[in-house]
Amino acid sequence: MKRVITYGTFDLLHYGHINLLRRAKELGDYLIVALSTDEFNWNEKRKKSYFGFEQRKAMLEAIKYVDEVIAEDNWEQKRTDIHTHNVDIFVIGDDWQGKFDFLEEEGCQVVYLTRTPEISTTQIKSDIKQK
Repeated sequence: MKRVITYGTFDLLHYGHINLLRRAKELGDYLIVALSTDEFNWNEKRKKSYFGFEQRKAMLEAIKYVDEVIAEDNWEQKRTDIHTHNVDIFVIGDDWQGKFDFLEEEGCQVVYLTRTPEISTTQIKSDIKQK
């Protein structure tokens, strides 16, 4: 069984997120989503999510491509997650191109997927703010 993992905040869930999750799942048999906690978002990214962690987790768990949702508490846990969850493939958007190549040293394939160009949570928030 090929196990795939991806990371993100997944706030204001939209079709770009669904595209990423679908494409990630197509790479393997079991998809794990490491979901950024509210504390991690604020303390490390200086971002406040519209929906809280439990709400975002529930939405992700309802998506047919997602097999498991775990918490992302810090930047450094990726290496540990790969071993703890026996991950074969690490998937992330191509806006992170090259940033996680070091995970290949852990025996994990790293795949950067092209983002859905016309949609982003940042853009949605900006559009709403302008109205």
